[in-house]
Amino acid sequence: MELRQIKYFVKAAELLGFSEAARALNIAQSTLSQQVRQLEDELDIQLFERQPHSISLTEAGRELLPFARRTLYEADSCIARIKDLGKMATGTLNIGVTYSFSPILTETLIEFSRRFPGVKLNVLYKPMAELMLLLESRAVDFALAFRPTVRNCDIESHILFENHLAVIVRENHPLASKAKVGIDDLARFNLALPSKGLQARNAFDVCLGATHSNLDVRVELNEVNILLELIKHSNMVTVLAEATVYNQTGVKPIPLDLAGNEMDGCVHMLKNCYRKRSAIEFIRLLKDSEAVRARAHNWFV
Repeated sequence: MELRQIKYFVKAAELLGFSEAARALNIAQSTLSQQVRQLEDELDIQLFERQPHSISLTEAGRELLPFARRTLYEADSCIARIKDLGKMATGTLNIGVTYSFSPILTETLIEFSRRFPGVKLNVLYKPMAELMLLLESRAVDFALAFRPTVRNCDIESHILFENHLAVIVRENHPLASKAKVGIDDLARFNLALPSKGLQARNAFDVCLGATHSNLDVRVELNEVNILLELIKHSNMVTVLAEATVYNQTGVKPIPLDLAGNEMDGCVHMLKNCYRKRSAIEFIRLLKDSEAVRARAHNWFV
């Protein structure tokens, strides 16, 4: 049994197609099919049900898949450890980020790339729920997002900085002069909110509880940059984590006068998992960045 065969099996199992898996791996379909067949012959059991235009896992295939993934992960970890000895001259760092965390990240991306040009940065922007799945499957080395509302026992969340939900308006908005904004103030204006499922929206809905019936939500968007452009050019109001508008011009964050509006920025990592040196260095630079130092609260190594 070879690692190459296991890799081909896992990709075919994930995509449920030999041609799709071959394209993803940049190899010929015949090569992939042959290697999977050799694996089946060696194990003396069929791993896939083959139809004319599709494939599906057999019971044996479903049983093998988690072990095959673990084998590939252990092999990758071994390679990562050896490459780390090269003082980060090469390698890839996979980072998951929520959309609203993006402004905090830019400074560190620039500094890390300057210091370690040989390390490839693969940054994935996803909603929180998808990031946690990517983290569990080890598709990302760590995730940057606000504190989750539901705890995952396999993931540890280290607080990077304190943050809160804020009401975001254009600079000359009628609410811009207020020291804080409550529900009654929000009820006077049309709202443009992040889509349900995004962290800021989830936190806002939890804070509101049953008191939101008088709010007029006219727009819901899952793209923060477009949402902020809408706020800049209208009288509409939104609610986001304050850190989302770091270095943004044309808008003003105002404290939201609502209990339970904490949105602490966190680094999320799998428990008891090998940490790449590049990940440790990136997180150190992020902690020391101007964007985070202005909001720093606590950090656990």
